[in-house]
Amino acid sequence: MNRPAILTGLLGGSFNPAHGGHRRITLFAAEALGLDETWWLVSPGNPLKAQAGMAPLKARLLSARDQSRRARIVPTAIEAQLGTRYTVDTLAKLVRRYPKRRFVWLMGSDNLAQLHRWKDWRRIARTMPIAVIARPGYDGQAMASPAMAWLRRYRVPAASIRKRGQWSAPALVLLRFDPDHRSATAIRRAHAGWAEDTLGKDRTTPVRDRLTFRTIWSEGEA
Repeated sequence: MNRPAILTGLLGGSFNPAHGGHRRITLFAAEALGLDETWWLVSPGNPLKAQAGMAPLKARLLSARDQSRRARIVPTAIEAQLGTRYTVDTLAKLVRRYPKRRFVWLMGSDNLAQLHRWKDWRRIARTMPIAVIARPGYDGQAMASPAMAWLRRYRVPAASIRKRGQWSAPALVLLRFDPDHRSATAIRRAHAGWAEDTLGKDRTTPVRDRLTFRTIWSEGEA
């Protein structure tokens, strides 16, 4: 008897730093969609974000590990190993590398508002279902965005994912929950030295990526 595919959520981002809001939306989405686990894809660099103020990959990965404790959340810097810069390429490689998993791409409504700016965003939607999680102040922009105009026809209820039916992409799920106002930007403003504190005095200690078993050093060299 064939085992059912492992239903895995993917949440990408800089995690600069990871915080309780990331954890909360992940656990909420996992419950709503019936996910077995979620991978936090800690990005080596976001093409749509300035690199000024970006902490080393090791510090961001360590902050993600701290926030994911005792949860079915796996922080990983696998994009550094895959050598991908754009989400569309990362997702294509993950689907090929892990054929026994079924993936769902998780994003906040702030990202849906600008999804039309992402490289080959329609191909992203055709690769796996997309679940959009409400974020304060962005829902109006997201609902009026060019990407939403195209995706609206593919909207499905969360139950269609949770029941593990033979759903296929494109598929859009809109998830609403109590707003979480925490942000990495606010954390950086309040604690400019968070990365140094996370890395500690010994900046040479390596971190092992749980998916790739690759060593991540303090400056996050590829």
